[in-house]
Amino acid sequence: MAINVKVNPVLNSRYLSFHSASIDTISQTQPTNNPQILVPKVDYTVAMKRILIIGSSGSGKSTLARQLGDILNLPVIHLDKYFWKPDWVRTPYSEWSHMVEDFVAKDKWILDGNYRNTLDVRLKAADTIIFLDLPPWICTWRAMKRRIMYYNESRPDMAKGCKEKIFDPHFPKFMKWIWNYPKRAKPQIFFQLNRLPKEKQVIWLRSPKEVKLFLINPTFYKSQALPQV
Repeated sequence: MAINVKVNPVLNSRYLSFHSASIDTISQTQPTNNPQILVPKVDYTVAMKRILIIGSSGSGKSTLARQLGDILNLPVIHLDKYFWKPDWVRTPYSEWSHMVEDFVAKDKWILDGNYRNTLDVRLKAADTIIFLDLPPWICTWRAMKRRIMYYNESRPDMAKGCKEKIFDPHFPKFMKWIWNYPKRAKPQIFFQLNRLPKEKQVIWLRSPKEVKLFLINPTFYKSQALPQV
C-alpha cells in the first residue's frame, strides 16, 4: 500500500506552523504496510544545526528531541539530566549557567528544556526554535502517565537518582503549573520569540498531529505568524 502525501512549502515567513495542515496537504509518496505510519525519506540539507525545543512539561519535548536527533543526525542534550542532581537537588545557578554556555558553544545540537533563567542564552545561539504549544489537558495527562510508567525509576531523559514518585507533596502544585502554563508562561514566550532576529526559524506546533506532520519532513512548513504580545 502506498500513502500519497503532498507538501506545499511556504518559504516567505520566519514563523512556521502546521495549524491548518493535514496529511492531505503534504506531498511525498511513501510505501508502507501500515497506513498509519509515515516513513520520512528526505535529503535533509536545510540549515537546522542548533535546535532548541521549549514548551510545557508533558508537551513531548524530550521525545521530539530524540526523534528529530535520529532524523537529522544531531546530538541531543536533555537539559533535565544536567539541571538536576540525585534526589531532585537543583544545580547551583553559577554551575548551571556555565554548563549551558558550554552546550550552546558546540557546532551542532538539539536542546530540550525550559529553565527560564538561561533561555535568552539558548535563544541567541539556536538557529531553529520549536515551541510545543499543546493543550494543557494533554500535557497534564502525559505528566501523570509518565509518573506511573516510571514509578520509582529515573526517566531516560532525567538525571540518575531522580526517581518518579506518585505520592509527592509537590505533585499537585506541579499539575497546577502545567494547567496554568498557557496563561502564565506562554505570553512571555511569545514576547521573546517575536523579538528574535528574522534569520531564526520559529516552529509553532499545537497538537500531536502537527508534531507528526512536522517529523515527516522538517524542511517543509505551513507558515503562520505568532500572536503579537
